[in-house]
Amino acid sequence: MPLQTNFFVAEDLIVDNTLNKEDKYKLLLRQLQELTADENDMLANFANCIAAIKDSFSFLWVGVYFVKNNELVLGPFQGPVACTRIAKGQGVCGISFEKNDTIIVDNVDEFPGHIACSSLSKSEIVIPICNKNRVFAVLDVDSSELKHFDAMDKKYLEEIAQLMERKIN
Repeated sequence: MPLQTNFFVAEDLIVDNTLNKEDKYKLLLRQLQELTADENDMLANFANCIAAIKDSFSFLWVGVYFVKNNELVLGPFQGPVACTRIAKGQGVCGISFEKNDTIIVDNVDEFPGHIACSSLSKSEIVIPICNKNRVFAVLDVDSSELKHFDAMDKKYLEEIAQLMERKIN
């Protein structure tokens, strides 16, 4: 008897560049809910969510850093190579981890203590991913454009982070 699997292939990700940003996020969220519905492996779900975000919006870099021994350690990502470890309270990711709060940076060169993993990054948003009321990881999204992220990105990326939280095992 052949193995029965429920899987989502890359061709199934719909990226409609004729949609406005909010509708693109809504479409992405529906697809991520479907993509992760029957998969219980956290790492597989995180990796697919990151790839889908990157493909949907063509951001410079999308990835997660996991909290390990009170520092952030690089997890699945899409984009240029990245910093491997970030101390709590250091850079945008480390401060988001420390404060358990989403941070939007319009110009990373003006952010005190910014850690430049790529000189191509111009703006950034970092969203905590929590488990049992503690930061478990952070979702980090970088753009090659200044002032790229706004309240709408915050709203929908936080919803994606919440979806990812439900997949922590």
